[in-house]
Amino acid sequence: MSGKTFVDTNILIYAHDRDAGLKQQIARERLRSLWEERRGVLSTQVLQEFYVNATCKIRTPLSRTDARAVVDVYAPWCADGLTPADLSAAFRIEDEARIGFWDALIVAVARRSGAERVLSEDLNAGQAIAGLMIENPFAEPQTPRAVRRTPS
Repeated sequence: MSGKTFVDTNILIYAHDRDAGLKQQIARERLRSLWEERRGVLSTQVLQEFYVNATCKIRTPLSRTDARAVVDVYAPWCADGLTPADLSAAFRIEDEARIGFWDALIVAVARRSGAERVLSEDLNAGQAIAGLMIENPFAEPQTPRAVRRTPS
């Protein structure tokens, strides 16, 4: 596998949301790491959602100019444009994983891009969907449960 990580919209928004506190720090660090390793990938859908949310829906919106600059920075991470095959894959994923269509489309494009995991706060962390591991960078790390041994 490629080691690529697909970044969902919410991660990109938190990285640029001045009011996000610790989530902003975590998101920035993850994006910086992916940038340095050249393993980040996203889609035009993510960039479109980022632009609308960052300029209209967060408490302290970004200016259009600043949001457009962020889109320009992350544009090289974009997987190729959507295809009818992506839509068909998203329909299948939507039904099989029982997730919303837009999330299924993100998973479909992530899979096509060769990603191994999806960073998202919106999907179930630890779940595998269409062969991709879902990771929530804001969730507390899961510690393995101790195995109880009984005396023989």
